Amino acid sequence: QVQLVESGGGLVQAGGSLRLSCASSVRTFVGYSLGWFRQAPGKERELVAAITWSAASPYYPDSVKGRFTIPRDNAEHTVALQMNNLKPEDTAVYYCAAVRSYDMKKHPADYAYWGQGTQVTVSS
Repeated sequence: QVQLVESGGGLVQAGGSLRLSCASSVRTFVGYSLGWFRQAPGKERELVAAITWSAASPYYPDSVKGRFTIPRDNAEHTVALQMNNLKPEDTAVYYCAAVRSYDMKKHPADYAYWGQGTQVTVSS
């Protein structure tokens, strides 16, 4: 059983930055596909970043491309999400997720393990 714990959420003004971190109970994420998702009230859970340790580049949807990144300095058992130029529409609970796979996964149903989520609130 893989346990994931997110941290780093909070309240920030529009245009500001936050860095989320996801720590796992596994010794290494090698062999795992990882994703960051968010869910706002009344909306479906959506992917904001996906990565595998075998992939050359992470995947970002258009809604966050150029603003969100997964830093390359992660330890093998943690993954971060750097969020810059935040907008009020980025307000949501953010989750990290993992699944044993060398293929990048983009859908919530593809993931086996989830963290408890961390709230990000962006004020205008």
